[in-house]
Amino acid sequence: MTETLTRLDSPFARDVVRGLAQHRKTIPARYFYDMRGSELFEEITQLPEYYPTRTELGLLRDHAADLARFAGRHPTVIEFGAGSATKTPLLLDAVAAQTYVGIDISADFLEESTAALSASRPGLEVVAVPGDFTHALDLPPLKGERIGFFSGSTIGNFEHRAAVDLLRSFRATLGEDALLVIAIDTRKNPHLLEAAYDDAAGVTAEFNLNLLRRINRELEGTIPVEAFEHRAIWHDGLGRIEMHLVAREDVTFEAAGEHFAMRGGETIHTENSYKYTLPEARLLARTAGWEPLAFWTDEREMFGLHVWTTAKDDMQP
Repeated sequence: MTETLTRLDSPFARDVVRGLAQHRKTIPARYFYDMRGSELFEEITQLPEYYPTRTELGLLRDHAADLARFAGRHPTVIEFGAGSATKTPLLLDAVAAQTYVGIDISADFLEESTAALSASRPGLEVVAVPGDFTHALDLPPLKGERIGFFSGSTIGNFEHRAAVDLLRSFRATLGEDALLVIAIDTRKNPHLLEAAYDDAAGVTAEFNLNLLRRINRELEGTIPVEAFEHRAIWHDGLGRIEMHLVAREDVTFEAAGEHFAMRGGETIHTENSYKYTLPEARLLARTAGWEPLAFWTDEREMFGLHVWTTAKDDMQP
């Protein structure tokens, strides 16, 4: 009984109730990543339509020597949203890191990924920090220069003001004289973008629908998952892909002890993924107290990898 009450009074429960009570229903994207959601996202990264992961891996390989020139001697790499840490070894090797700190909201998935990384690199100190990286975190004592790593263009999931706040929290976590290696997706043909978020195999649809299954499992939900479908839309005016869960018909359900009703065609907005031009990305950096040092992209300009350093004076928006 106590465990149930704790779950129903969790941040997840409060955010779900608040979001579903709105006229335009929404649930924060960070709740995609329970164990099953994290596994599904790893499947997404292997899909032919999903260009970000393989393009970012290529940029990290191609610019390893450039990254090394920016790093100090045997630095510490702090990854925000570590996930499976598939890209991390490339950065660790490029900068000859002595310590790796993985931060992720999914504690179980983080434990698996950091254990695998530790086993593959016996000389590397590996530290797992379960937590919400959207807020400044106190890290254990660390040696050497600190290099933050924020991969996968996850910054695109945040509204512009929230993205600035997030980048400022990274600066607070990392401290002064730190570097940030950050991947940011670029604006491109909308057909390529929509295909990347609505793949032919339906994995992204399952990833989106898993959020409803998580609500049913953890918050005593009664959502008829089969009554919803996945939809991905490019919004040119806002420069973002939107993901929604669309009710196929009128539905009623409960979640976290509250009752909800939706009309057919009504949606739950689950994710935004903003895409940035290079000037927009640099403005974002400077507004959040970072100074751009380097930028690399692939031949087709599908994706961008940036290196920023902490600025001496914040540029206020």
